[in-house]
Amino acid sequence: MKNNYRENEIDDSKVKAEFVCEEILPFNDKKPLQEIERSLIKTYRKQVWAKFIRAIKEYQLIQDGDRIAVAISGGKDSLILAKLFQELYRYGKKNFELEFIAMDPGYHPDIRTLLEENCQHLGIPVKIYEADVFEVANRIAGDYPCYMCARMRRGSLYTKAQELGCNKLALGHHFNDVIETTMLNVLCGANFKTMMPKLKAQNFENMEIIRPLYLIKEDYIIRWIKNSGIMPLNCACMVAAKKIGSKRHEIKELIKNLDKTFDNVEMSIFKAAENVNIKGVLGYEDEGDKHSFLDFYDEDNNNYDYEEN
Repeated sequence: MKNNYRENEIDDSKVKAEFVCEEILPFNDKKPLQEIERSLIKTYRKQVWAKFIRAIKEYQLIQDGDRIAVAISGGKDSLILAKLFQELYRYGKKNFELEFIAMDPGYHPDIRTLLEENCQHLGIPVKIYEADVFEVANRIAGDYPCYMCARMRRGSLYTKAQELGCNKLALGHHFNDVIETTMLNVLCGANFKTMMPKLKAQNFENMEIIRPLYLIKEDYIIRWIKNSGIMPLNCACMVAAKKIGSKRHEIKELIKNLDKTFDNVEMSIFKAAENVNIKGVLGYEDEGDKHSFLDFYDEDNNNYDYEEN
C-alpha cells in the first residue's frame, strides 16, 4: 500500500445534535506571562510538555528549515499550542521558523477584542486577518453551515500560510480529538480510520498539516488555561452558536461512560489505530480502490486458524 497520506477525514459537522458549547472559566485572575510559560515546563511537564516533544519526534512533525504557521482560533487548544511552540523555539535548536496566524471569520467585536487581548498578554505576535467565512457559509449552506464553514476556514488558513512562505500549518487537535474521530468513523462512518498526526494538503502544493498536541489529553489543556487565568474563546460562531452541535459531543460522552466500565478505554481506542492487522479485516481501501480479503485468500499461506489447536 502507498503511504500517501492526504486530507480525507470524517466531517461530523454534517450531523445535527443539540449541544451548547461548554464555557471554560479561569480559576483566578490572569497570571504574569513568565509564570504561565514556566508552568508548561514545570507544572505540566509530564502531561503537556513531554507529550508535545514526544509527538514531534515520534511522528517527525518538524524538519530542518520548516516554516510553520501556527493557527490560532483563540480557543484553549490553539493558545497552548502557540505557547508550546514558543517555548520549543526558545530552548530548542531553532531549526525552524514560526508564524502565528488568526482568521477573523466574522467575529462579534467583543470576541475579536478578547482574541487580541489574550494574544497580547501571552506574548503571541499573531497576525489577524479578516475573512467573511461566517456570512458566506450561512448564505450558501443555510441550516447546516458547519461543514461549509470548516472547509472554508481550512482553505483560508492554507492560503494565508502560503502567503507567509510557510510549508506547514499547525493545528490544535489533541489526544481526545483523535480517539473521538476514530469512534466517529466506526459508529457514524462505517469505516476504521483515525485523525492522523500529519497530512499532506490536497489542494495546496507542498503544504502539510501537523498536529503537535496529538498525545496531550484535553483535561490537562483545560487545567493549564484555567490556572493561567486566561478566558479563552469558547463558542465564537456567529451563525450556529448554541443551535447546532455535532455527534462529536455525543461520542465524547460515550467514551466517558465506557471508561467507567472498561480499563484504559481511551488508550485502547488510540492504540487500536496502531495495531491494525490487515489479515484480520474483511476489506480495506487504498488509493480509492477497495480490496477484499478474498482477493488474496488462496495465495496467502498465512490464513490459518491458529486457535484450532
